[in-house]
Amino acid sequence: MYRYQILIEYVGTNFRGWQVQKKGKTIQGLVQEKISKLLKEKILLLGSGRTDAGVHAIEQSAHFDSKFKIIQSDRFLKSMNYFLNKEGVSILKLKKRKDNFHARFSAKMRIYNYIIINRLSRPVLEKNKGWHVMKALDLRLMKKGAKKLIGTRDFSTFRASSCRAKSPIKTMKLIKIKSKKNKIEIEFRSQSFLQQQVRSMVGCLKYLGEKRWSLKKFEKIISSKKRTLCAPPAPPEGLYLKRIIY
Repeated sequence: MYRYQILIEYVGTNFRGWQVQKKGKTIQGLVQEKISKLLKEKILLLGSGRTDAGVHAIEQSAHFDSKFKIIQSDRFLKSMNYFLNKEGVSILKLKKRKDNFHARFSAKMRIYNYIIINRLSRPVLEKNKGWHVMKALDLRLMKKGAKKLIGTRDFSTFRASSCRAKSPIKTMKLIKIKSKKNKIEIEFRSQSFLQQQVRSMVGCLKYLGEKRWSLKKFEKIISSKKRTLCAPPAPPEGLYLKRIIY
C-alpha cells in the first residue's frame, strides 16, 4: 500500500462540514468519493481535523492509502479538480508519505484565521467570506484581550457542549490581530483546538472590541471556565483553516 497526503482548498458555505455524515454534503465525503472513482478502489480519506458547516479552508490536510502507485501527480490533480472545482473544492498538492504519517496525529501546529469585515455596509463581493460587524471595534482592546489567551490554560469557557476532547487544557502559541482598511484578521496557532474554541474566542474578543465588556470582565470570564458566560460564538463563515504544520 502507498500512503498519500493531499492539501485541499475549499469554500465551506454549501457543505455540512468536513466529516462524513448520514445526511448532507461534506468535503470528506465528496473528495473521498471522487478519489475512489478515479483510482477504481474504495479509499478512506482522513483529515487533520473537522471543520464545521460553513467554515472554509485555505489548506486542509488529509491522507489516504492506495494499492496503486500514483506516478503522474499533475494528471491526478487535473482529473480530481475537473470534478471538484465546480463544487468549490480544489486539490492543491499530492505528496507521497511514509506509512507512519497521519494527517491528524502527526500535526505539530494548526493555524486558523478569522476574518471580520468591520464596516457599516454589508459586503457583497465577500459575502459568506467573513463576519460582518457594523460597530467600529477597538483593536487596541482586542489585542490586550488576545494576550490574556496566550499560554497553557483550561479553555472550558470556549468549549462547545458537544466537544469530545478528553481535556480542556490547551496551549495557545500565538494570537495575532492585524487590520487593513475595514478588514480585521485574527490568526490563532496551537497544536490542537477544542470544538468551537476559535469562534468562541473571537465572539468574546468582539464583545471586548465593542466595549460591551471591560478587560477585567474578559479575564474573569476566561478564568470562570463556564461556557454559559461566554459570548455567542462568531459565525462559521469568517473562519479559515489556514495551514497544518508537521
